[in-house]
Amino acid sequence: MTKLRGRRPTIDDVAREAGVSRGTVSRVLNGGHWVSDGARVQVEKAIKSTGYRINPHARSLATSRTGSVGFLLTESYERFFSDPNFLQILRSSADALAEHGMTLVLIMADTLEERRRATEYLTGGHVDGALVVSSHRDSQEFLAALLDARLPVISAGIPLGFEDQVGYVTADDDGGARAIVERLVARGRTRIVHIAGPQDTSGGTGRLRAYRDVLGDAFAEELVVYGDYGRESGARAMRELLAREVAFDAVFAGNDLMAAGAMDVLAQAGIRVPEDVAVVGFDDAPAATATTPPLTTVRQPFDRVSEEMVRLLLDEINGRPAGRVVIPTQIVERGTL
Repeated sequence: MTKLRGRRPTIDDVAREAGVSRGTVSRVLNGGHWVSDGARVQVEKAIKSTGYRINPHARSLATSRTGSVGFLLTESYERFFSDPNFLQILRSSADALAEHGMTLVLIMADTLEERRRATEYLTGGHVDGALVVSSHRDSQEFLAALLDARLPVISAGIPLGFEDQVGYVTADDDGGARAIVERLVARGRTRIVHIAGPQDTSGGTGRLRAYRDVLGDAFAEELVVYGDYGRESGARAMRELLAREVAFDAVFAGNDLMAAGAMDVLAQAGIRVPEDVAVVGFDDAPAATATTPPLTTVRQPFDRVSEEMVRLLLDEINGRPAGRVVIPTQIVERGTL
């Protein structure tokens, strides 16, 4: 059968071409449950030969589903485009959803007003669920509204204040930070400073907590400075340490961009890496291979994080309880240790 001309192919055309019932075609289109492999193959061939396309509006009316998922990012536009981690999570999530015939809708919500509009959109029946990325403790008022609306939500990272109410997927911040600081200690580094990430995020607090635990009695408040995960904040933190004349022989930065910024300042000051000061980061972002020398870091498997987020969200959309997943990290040793 050639593709129909003059009208849109229907499910009945597919059934006729495949030699099966209309119900069998419908079951294939809705996941293939209770359909034999032979019938499924015949239906798939018939779909291609007839040029049949699912009518998303009709499906939405029939199932009360939109086929769309919101990707809510509570960061500035500048941060979104400067931090490749967000783009990687966005791309991987979109790919994972595409395998289920679903569309990802990017929603930026940095300000209070933007978060208000985002909440209205997400709870207005436009999406089946939401992936929340980089939520800060002080900007999570929208989560309560999403929960009240019974919208399925999965967070990237532990949503501080909503740990027991919202499902999440997170890399093992604690385990990764412990491992990299322990590696520094094993290499003979005795004065390790930490450029910590924002303390209103689970990554920032978790990595700082692990660093403190490993140092134990060697920990001192003067060894910690704070950044915002941006490269300039890492440079600013390093300038502060040098200005205060804090003695150190190693730097553990809360992410790779801050580590790269710190290395810029160390180079300007004539301090050699790793001969004088070892530097390690967290993420294994593209910045880690662009520094001189290349950066030793902790790899977060962002593709795996995205896939698990989508899996948990689809489970919630289908009525299952919210899940929580912690994914292991690994050290990637390069030239700064």
